[in-house]
Amino acid sequence: MAKPKAELVKVMDYERDFVAWSEVQAALLRARRIDGLDWDNLAEEIESMGRSDRRALESRLRVILLHLMKWQVQPGLRGPGWRRTLDEQRREVAKLLRESPSLRPRIPGLMGEAYVDAVRDAVAETGLRAETFASTCPFAPDQVLDDGYLPAEE
Repeated sequence: MAKPKAELVKVMDYERDFVAWSEVQAALLRARRIDGLDWDNLAEEIESMGRSDRRALESRLRVILLHLMKWQVQPGLRGPGWRRTLDEQRREVAKLLRESPSLRPRIPGLMGEAYVDAVRDAVAETGLRAETFASTCPFAPDQVLDDGYLPAEE
């Protein structure tokens, strides 16, 4: 079944100029003009925003885990750069959680996913074997998010 002309225009605008489309959709929402809204694409964009925050959280957790692992297994290479990275990533995670507190219960699962990638990154960055690192994440969520936490040497 073919889409009505008005619906085709919405989809074309969405695909051709996202910024213009989003500005029109926002204006329609503010004016409470539901008849002109591009419902399907609006729903997709709202879902996408949530996925984006989840991906950002997982990415930041991966970086934190990577630096905690390097801190733990390479004490001779510890430096202020690693500490600054941990501080920055933890601050950004805190901001994400303030803006989207519903992400907090997802942290344990995201850490599990992020840990797999962090081990790969640690192997690539350190030249150490994967077996050097625990097969599952050895850090608790509270430790990962704690500004003062640094792991002891192995």
